[in-house]
Amino acid sequence: MKSGKLPNKILSNLLESLKNTDERVIVGPSVGEDASAIDMGDKYILVKTDPITFTSDNLGWYLVNINSNDIFTMGGTPKWLLTTLLFNPEVKKSKIKEIFEDIKKSCSIMNIALVGGHTEITPEVNSPIAIGCLIGEVDKNILLRTSGANINDDILITKHIGLEGTSILANHLKNKKSDIDPNIINTAIKFIHEPGISVMKESQIAIKNKMATSMHDPTEGGLITGLEEVAIASKNGMLIDVNKIPVKTETAIICNKLNIDPLGLISSGSLVITCNPSNTSNLIKLISNLKINVSKIGKITEQNKGLKIIKDNKITDFPKFERDEIARYFESN
Repeated sequence: MKSGKLPNKILSNLLESLKNTDERVIVGPSVGEDASAIDMGDKYILVKTDPITFTSDNLGWYLVNINSNDIFTMGGTPKWLLTTLLFNPEVKKSKIKEIFEDIKKSCSIMNIALVGGHTEITPEVNSPIAIGCLIGEVDKNILLRTSGANINDDILITKHIGLEGTSILANHLKNKKSDIDPNIINTAIKFIHEPGISVMKESQIAIKNKMATSMHDPTEGGLITGLEEVAIASKNGMLIDVNKIPVKTETAIICNKLNIDPLGLISSGSLVITCNPSNTSNLIKLISNLKINVSKIGKITEQNKGLKIIKDNKITDFPKFERDEIARYFESN
């Protein structure tokens, strides 16, 4: 198979055969749900695991924030992190120390306890790989599921799509010959910090004010795959206005030069929020007050209407991305 995230159709088929053997599992493995939820009495424990495989730059920052985002989307607070770090035998001790210190610093900023893990040297990897298992908690009356999206809900997206992917691509290009303006590349590299790849602030606003019916983190596979996952989880359709999807100038330039579609580019930092139309304007105002860009890009529709986009005044089916655009690019370059 080709590199990248396992396609949703294959994953759905695999998960269909799983049975819940523990009644305490409130949210189990399911396409579109960002983390599992387990009943521990007074609260639900949220559990998430995610690897960082596309880059070794800022590996610790990516690891902590990417895993934390999936806890935030369910209304939770990330608390305890375990990591697995895999290195090629040619790795230098300084690189291992750099990544470890980056993880510690990122955990400190997020008030997360690093409680364990495993570190290994293996010839089976070519570059450092970090895998996180993050545990959080959430009050039972706050838990939010991706499946909670309802027909006629508005669909919002925060910040701009492709921030993570653009930063990774810019880091890849910085020491290569390119006709892209160096200022564009340098600005794009900083996207992981500004606007940033954390969705903590906007997710907490939506939860605090009880205005979201669902939230989802569009990571690998980009916005389109993330929206598809919301539709699968909620068993609904969608109508998306492509012209309203926010794309940074730097993302547009880099993607155009590399023949990459931003709609399929890994998009940590953006947050998909569905909400009742009666709450849309207030939620947009509250998020905007945080100096975070937020855009209304479409609506939830009936399942039989399918997944549709409006482009050039024409309604067509969602584009298909069998894997993230960044995986396709790196495999061919």
